[in-house]
This record gives sequence, structure tokens and C-alpha cells, in this order.
Amino acid sequence: MQVTSKWIDGMCFVGTTENGHSVVMEGATAEGQAKRGPSPMEMLLLGVAGCSSIDVVMIAEKQRQKVVDCQATVTAKRADDAPRVFTEIHIHFKVIGHNLTESAIERAVQMSAEKYCSASIMLGKAAKITHSFETVEVE
Repeated sequence: MQVTSKWIDGMCFVGTTENGHSVVMEGATAEGQAKRGPSPMEMLLLGVAGCSSIDVVMIAEKQRQKVVDCQATVTAKRADDAPRVFTEIHIHFKVIGHNLTESAIERAVQMSAEKYCSASIMLGKAAKITHSFETVEVE
């Protein structure tokens, strides 16, 4: 796996994957200037949200759960001093579907957290990571 980051101006960069997908990232901006993309640290949290959500949906579907939507909200705290690493990360899943079994969704979240989500397991080496979930029934 390989990605590149190309400086645009100021603190703005475009990251591109080896498959040609691009994303704009931007650090701190000057006062009054619009921010054009997420910060690199926000990108890390987006990666955790995406990676763990893929696991939860995939595992739930293998358990024959009828998932129609899955939303992950990731909240994090950072160290006060440099390096401002994440010290705590909480991932909350809102799994929406038909006739969901709470124990199946709980198992999907647990399996993602303990075995499958490479992003959260890697960040768990430096930060305390916690998980929660809720299920929402739709007709």
C-alpha cells in the first residue's frame, strides 16, 4: 500500500492513493480563511470510523441481520502537549435495520474491536479505545 501527499499552499495538501483516489487535507488555516478539508488527525478518526463500520456491517450480515444503515460516531481526546496524540477514542455505532438482534450487533461490535478493525486495534496501542452501540428498528 502506498499513498502520496502533495503540497498545494499554506497548510493544504492533496493525498492520493495508489488507486488514484484523492482527498484534500488541511491543517490550521489563517484567520478568516475557509478550511478546504479535514485535518490529518481527523482523517485518522475517519479511517477508524470507516474500518470499524465495514466490520460491523459485514459481521452482522453474516449473522443474517437485516442492516439498512450503520453510522459510527467517533469522539476523541488528545494530549495537551506535543506530540498531541489521541489519548482516548470512543466509537459509537448506530445500527439501523429490520428485526435486529441486540446480541448479534453486540457481537459484531466486539469482534471488530478485538479482532478485525486494523485501524482501531493499531490506535489502541497508544490510546484507550471504547465502544458502544444502539440498534434502531425500521419498518
